[in-house]
Amino acid sequence: MVIVKEDSTLVGVSEFRTKADEIFNELKSRKVIIEKRNKPIAVLLSLKKYEEMEELFEWIEDNALGHLAKEREKALSKAKYLSLQEVSKKIGLR
Repeated sequence: MVIVKEDSTLVGVSEFRTKADEIFNELKSRKVIIEKRNKPIAVLLSLKKYEEMEELFEWIEDNALGHLAKEREKALSKAKYLSLQEVSKKIGLR
């Protein structure tokens, strides 16, 4: 295991297999990056950190959707609607 930043530890796949309990203890204080042949392939996070990230993503998504709804409402309020009679007249049905 190699600590690369205050909040990150690098672990090789083979080391993960042999020292899983020790690595899971590391998750209490930092994320663990799993490497295979010196290339990062996965990140382990504590469940608490994962839940915090999920909550943040949901908040961002809700705000983005709210913003889109407001923009759509503005656009629709400026749009001119035709009655069924006006449409029928325009396309020559009556």
